[in-house]
Amino acid sequence: MTKNSARVAVIGGSGVYDIDGLQDKQTISVDTPWGKPSDDILLGTMDGVEVAFLPRHGRGHFLSPTDVPYLANIYALRELGVQHVLTATAVGALREHTPPGTFVFVDQYIDRTYRRRQTFFGDGVVAHVPMADPVCSAMVDVLEECSQDLRLAHHRGGTYICIEGPQFSTRAESEMYRQWGADIIGMTNITEAKLIREAGMSFASIAMVTDFDCWHPDHEDVDVAQVIATAHRNADNVVELLKMALPKLGVLPDSEWRGVLDSAIMTAPDARDADTLLKVAALFNK
Repeated sequence: MTKNSARVAVIGGSGVYDIDGLQDKQTISVDTPWGKPSDDILLGTMDGVEVAFLPRHGRGHFLSPTDVPYLANIYALRELGVQHVLTATAVGALREHTPPGTFVFVDQYIDRTYRRRQTFFGDGVVAHVPMADPVCSAMVDVLEECSQDLRLAHHRGGTYICIEGPQFSTRAESEMYRQWGADIIGMTNITEAKLIREAGMSFASIAMVTDFDCWHPDHEDVDVAQVIATAHRNADNVVELLKMALPKLGVLPDSEWRGVLDSAIMTAPDARDADTLLKVAALFNK
């Protein structure tokens, strides 16, 4: 992987399995200490900016939210030298003001997952990174500006509650999440946000609203057909937003989190497990 690099990465969600407009495209198959990523990584350039694209669920959508190899995905992007990671994710709305078809630029998260590993550390090396503000505001500035120029329905800010899945919520759960202050609901994004922070990369998300979950009395309960149909309708808008935003994201300063691990390791140097240190080597600047 040493001869390949990228500055900006896109992790595509439901309905987003490729990026149109990339030049000098090549596809690479990689291995990491955490196994293989979800699929081969597409590399290319857009207006001179090196871009990497990875479909979260694999091309053809064969990985469930729990089974996505999150650690391998994020580690592979860090090895490529990525500074900024943009994710696209399908979500349900928990509020009237973000109806299906709206893009929400998330700024906060609530984690309700329970079956997945969400850290590169443990196994003899303990690290704690800050997560108070998981999203890069400079990246969101770019997304908002581009959405305004393209006249896309969008909303800046919102709390994403991440459930384990793969089942959708019960009506009681949906109502409870609304009482907690959540605005949208999905199954993947918080795991990526935590690992991206540990990997020293900046993060932002395009949350594509496909449905009203099951709380809304005037809309049918969410099902796969509804999600797929709305995701496909959104696809052209996602592509146009990416085409405009990626070159601008590429000229942002390096991630402010690049050295986050310098002050995050709690384990004494002489007590750190050597095998674990080898597995996380690419996450450190030195």
